[in-house]
Amino acid sequence: MELKDALTAAFLFGALASGASTFSPARPPAIPLAVKAPYLNTWLNAGSDGGNGGYLAGQWPVFWQQQITAWTGLIRVDGATYQWMGAVPATQNVDQTEFSYTSTRSNFVMNVGGKVEMNITFLSPVTPTDLRRQALTFSYLDVSVHAIDGAPHNVQLYADVSGEWASGDTNAIIEWDYGTSDGVAYHKFHRRTQTEISETRELPNWGNFYWSTGNTNGLTFQSGADTDVRGTFKSKGVLPNTKDTNFRAINSNWPVFGFAKDLGSVSKNSVDTLFTIGLTQDNAIQLLGEGSGLTTYPSLWKSYFKSELAAVTFFYKDYKTAAGLATSLDNKVASDSISAAGQDYLTITSLSVRQTFGALQFTGTDSDPIVFLKEISSNSDIQTVDVIFPAIPLILYTNPKLLNYLLKPLFLNQENGHYPNTNAIHDLGTFPLAKGYPDGTDEPQPLEECGNMIIMVLAYAQRTKDTAYLNQHYEILKKWAGYLIDESLIPADQISTDDFAGSLANQTNLAIKGIIGLRAMADISALTNHRDDAHNYRSIATSYIKQWQDLGINKAADPPHTTLSYGDGASHGLLYNLYANSLLGFKDFVPQSVYDMQSNFYPTAALKYCVPLDTRHTYSKTDWQLHCRPGLGPL
Repeated sequence: MELKDALTAAFLFGALASGASTFSPARPPAIPLAVKAPYLNTWLNAGSDGGNGGYLAGQWPVFWQQQITAWTGLIRVDGATYQWMGAVPATQNVDQTEFSYTSTRSNFVMNVGGKVEMNITFLSPVTPTDLRRQALTFSYLDVSVHAIDGAPHNVQLYADVSGEWASGDTNAIIEWDYGTSDGVAYHKFHRRTQTEISETRELPNWGNFYWSTGNTNGLTFQSGADTDVRGTFKSKGVLPNTKDTNFRAINSNWPVFGFAKDLGSVSKNSVDTLFTIGLTQDNAIQLLGEGSGLTTYPSLWKSYFKSELAAVTFFYKDYKTAAGLATSLDNKVASDSISAAGQDYLTITSLSVRQTFGALQFTGTDSDPIVFLKEISSNSDIQTVDVIFPAIPLILYTNPKLLNYLLKPLFLNQENGHYPNTNAIHDLGTFPLAKGYPDGTDEPQPLEECGNMIIMVLAYAQRTKDTAYLNQHYEILKKWAGYLIDESLIPADQISTDDFAGSLANQTNLAIKGIIGLRAMADISALTNHRDDAHNYRSIATSYIKQWQDLGINKAADPPHTTLSYGDGASHGLLYNLYANSLLGFKDFVPQSVYDMQSNFYPTAALKYCVPLDTRHTYSKTDWQLHCRPGLGPL
């Protein structure tokens, strides 16, 4: 977003803050705050639909499904109280002057009465090669304050979270406690009635939330009704170090858990206060895999820490290291994105990192990790193959081994006889219960998922040289390849990953995914010394890709382009499945002329905001547009 656009947005939404904020590199529709896992997933709505334009003060943060996860920040400067986060009634908001984001951070700059400036950083670490850190479902909030008018000021800082974090049912009774451990002060809160491996409105019915800060001089705390705790700080600048013992429903006098920190006299030198928010669960997922019943998988953090408090205190004290690792990832994504396609590309890639990793649940043990994916902002399916597939560019970029851990539940379910169909399964049920479909009634995307699985397996093996993995799964891969032989050239009437667009026969884009999948199976066979299979798959794939060019390309059009479906010369669509050919480095398979043809065509089909997904609709999808970037040829 250009500066003038950001200022316009601030004006349109901006009565909540008297100054206009800049937004860099853009003002996203939702700003990630604490986004680390499916159940720690809190955002600030920034768009016009439910948001105030990206201002931290004046609205409540929300869980991804839009229920409030109240998170409040107040500051007193020389006795005057301001609000820097949340929507406490009758409280003056600070002036937000800047917002920026990187792959791991959301940063706000606030002007408080022209006297002090606040730098507020939400850091959700992403450490793909360090599973001990990645497995922790925790996030940081770092608040730095310094004077900007040349004079010292008496400053007190306040922050709380509400019981709304603990359950999707605000009628649920929660319990809480306060304690200290190894230099860390914490509020612990949770549902009274715990039901493992179940949800209410996408939030868990089990586990403990921890809201923590440093147990240092000047810190006070209080748990109690929202109006009482916040009102005490607003009037006094200090909390009474008391615990409410009236455990009750979340919506009964709204219990909150507050910290206040007396920063003393603040001058030009910054004073920092660090908070952490996180969730601990002993067990995380159940999977129908090995054996005839469900297997319960522990949270992966349990392999690294002897207790919840050990995890809480480690995370708090690890901030310097975590911040350094985050900066390294931020810089790498920025540098590589700029080099690949410029600033516009970085604007998207950097915003995508937390969104992708925030859908992952790390389970298992340190010697046998297994990762589950929740289909967030959709129907909460677990381990959806065609949702894993568009995530693999980032997964392969950050740590290819993660793809092994993501595909493992799918293989465990199907290789142990829990799925009757000859094609690859679409998903494993609804998070957090991966019970699969023993009756074969998953959403029918047979061609889509067979192609996806084979392509992803080869992409993993290419980058890790793990041919043992290919041998381990060769039997079921061969079965899926058999399905592609029968069905990929002339696809039956079926849905693809774009199921919302409806079913269609002879889909040109779907066909090429299956054909590339067959070409990938040729390489898998060669790498596992199945030479006859390799020759057969390569021969069939080569024949199919030649026929596909006759069936799926409107050569008479000006300019020529692929069709949405065979024979429909007036149709077109994004040929995003061509990306797999580039991903796997097949320089001798899909001709460069196909890439060039599509690159020439897309600008002629572009509308104001996008190239439509296909001619049935005017909408599009960002991920598929990126997979169709003009000029992208075999790598």
